[in-house]
Amino acid sequence: MIEIGSRARSLPAPPATVWRSLVDPTQPSTRPWLNLLADEMKPTISSADEPSTVVWSSLWPSRPDDQIHFDLETAADGGTLLRFTLLAAGDAPDQSKIGHLRFRLNQLLFADLRYSYGQ
Repeated sequence: MIEIGSRARSLPAPPATVWRSLVDPTQPSTRPWLNLLADEMKPTISSADEPSTVVWSSLWPSRPDDQIHFDLETAADGGTLLRFTLLAAGDAPDQSKIGHLRFRLNQLLFADLRYSYGQ
């Protein structure tokens, strides 16, 4: 697998809370945040080690063998430093597709998930 994208940003919730959000994005007691587009599908959890790592299957049926790795660390303010790494199986897609995949992960994680915590 080859890395085609990675980004780290902080979220206001502690790592255990963010980990639970990634492992079960449709928890009944939380605000919905995993708002998928028509060309996306709900990921499955390939592996998870609470509260520091989660691995998702691909969100994109057109790229079923890709993976998204999440690394979570406690940030200085008590929140979470969340890093996603997008890994492609086989050949990397063209730059336009890579840009779209990274944009969607940024939006889902650092906008939608952040807003689900009230910020």
